[in-house]
Amino acid sequence: MASESWLSIKEAAAYLNIHPATLRRWADNGEIPYMLTPGGHRRFAQSDIQRFAELHRVARREVSLAEAWADRAMTRARQELPERSAAGWLAALDEPMRERHRALGRRLMGLTLQYVSADDGAHLLEEARALGRDYGELSKTAGASLKDALQAALFFRDKLLEATLELSETAPVRPGDSSRLVKRINALLNAVQLAIAEVYEADASGPTPPRNRRRA
Repeated sequence: MASESWLSIKEAAAYLNIHPATLRRWADNGEIPYMLTPGGHRRFAQSDIQRFAELHRVARREVSLAEAWADRAMTRARQELPERSAAGWLAALDEPMRERHRALGRRLMGLTLQYVSADDGAHLLEEARALGRDYGELSKTAGASLKDALQAALFFRDKLLEATLELSETAPVRPGDSSRLVKRINALLNAVQLAIAEVYEADASGPTPPRNRRRA
């Protein structure tokens, strides 16, 4: 039986095509086993590295695709958001309210990236609903109508979907990958927008007078 070959952290990282700092973090998190030499240096069994590479090949490709898509989406949003913010109800916000609005946008972008990279992500949809409720409350406080609040969410959806189309046109992306991105984006943004509508609907759900009642 052949003896095990041991790789340094630099050699193992090169095999996995990642930065040594990434491999060090994975090892610290217990995602990949290693041993320490008497001098305190990490050594990785080649068989463990090969097994890890095989198990995570698809996952690494999907995360890489999601990150490339996120870069494009953020670029598009940043290019067009200043012009959009200078018009309509967003222009009426004071600086603290604008910062809250930007913070929600950052949360949504991070949440979307997590969701398109996840295998399941049902818990992330619940987070999306909570974020949508927060956004709905902020929009109401700012005096925005439901239409205005949803238009802002639609702007965000448009930038995400446009980034997906651009990625498929300029990068070697399989059709199935693009379809998965679109489906995941739509599912998450649907949860956000429905939660926004529910916030507004809750205020309008009080008793209403009867209509078209016939006189006796």
